[in-house]
Amino acid sequence: MKKVALIVAGGKGSRMNSPVPKQFLEIAGKPILLRTIEQFLGFDAETEIVLVLPEDQFATWKRLCEQHRFFQPVTLAQGGVTRFQSVKNGLDKIEGEGIVFIHDGVRPLVSLETLERCWQTAREKGNALPVSPVVESIREITAAGSRHVNRDQFRLVQTPQTFRFDIIKQAYRQPESDLFTDDASVYEACGGKINLVAGNPENIKITTSVDLVIADTLLKNGFV
Repeated sequence: MKKVALIVAGGKGSRMNSPVPKQFLEIAGKPILLRTIEQFLGFDAETEIVLVLPEDQFATWKRLCEQHRFFQPVTLAQGGVTRFQSVKNGLDKIEGEGIVFIHDGVRPLVSLETLERCWQTAREKGNALPVSPVVESIREITAAGSRHVNRDQFRLVQTPQTFRFDIIKQAYRQPESDLFTDDASVYEACGGKINLVAGNPENIKITTSVDLVIADTLLKNGFV
């Protein structure tokens, strides 16, 4: 069954205070986005890559590929104004039957074990959502202030959110909603049931300069 990694990378680097879009910043000597893609190719070298970027970043991506001697075929799709539109544009590039991993371009530390769990569960049940336990105490904001809630009843959501081509393409044909925060919420809005699998704790989304330091340290110390 065909595997496709749909990598969504539309960051501008504003929360990094960097003029360079965050997906192009380096960790352990290599751009974040390139490391992310290489994780999927390490899982299965035959995985097809669809990369969603703002159109004005296409040239930067091609230059970095030449600089780092990365010659794997990559299909580029133009990013939209919202994540929903970006994912939809990426899905439009996918044909046939198979499984698609929809993944944040700035999550380069997803483990091969997490990818295997997503793959196997999506093959068997149609979709898979990697999650991790909440390890800190959490509180719910209420009209009266806030209250403690049982953290064991919650999970933190990661990517790749993984689906059969046909069911996620169908879900993305519905009108966009402000309630859609990820691909799982888009699928659920069509009545789908989500299957949770274990993610890996290192699979952080690099958003701030602190995340950049953490990811760099994890890589240099062989955690992924």
